[in-house]
Amino acid sequence: MLKRTLAMMLTGLLLFMTFGFQSVGAQTGADTGRAAQARTKVEKLGVGRDARVEIKLRDNTKLKGYVSATSTDSFTVTDAQTGTTHTRAYTDVMGVKKPGGGLSTRTWIILGAVATAVVIVGVTVIKPVLCDGGAGC
Repeated sequence: MLKRTLAMMLTGLLLFMTFGFQSVGAQTGADTGRAAQARTKVEKLGVGRDARVEIKLRDNTKLKGYVSATSTDSFTVTDAQTGTTHTRAYTDVMGVKKPGGGLSTRTWIILGAVATAVVIVGVTVIKPVLCDGGAGC
């Protein structure tokens, strides 16, 4: 009895693996939502050499460059170094981001100036007030 049940389960498993379900590449609600987000981000960045962008596609390739043209269902990314253009549909896009993202040189200079001012104020104003000529300072 156990051998027969095990044999039937094994046969069923083999048949399922042979004729099993295959994945379908149909567009889902998440895909259309992702396409709408990509369209919004690309339109927000604008068009031209200042509209630098990094695009991650559904086939895990990445495009870097600037947005040179947009339409209702596709956009064109031009590589600034080589000049090659790639036109892609918004539905092919997994993610859109603006490159860089770090602090600019101007921001670092401002942060350094503020830190220096805090140290100077601490040494010249706050330390004498707190110490008041005591032995511990």
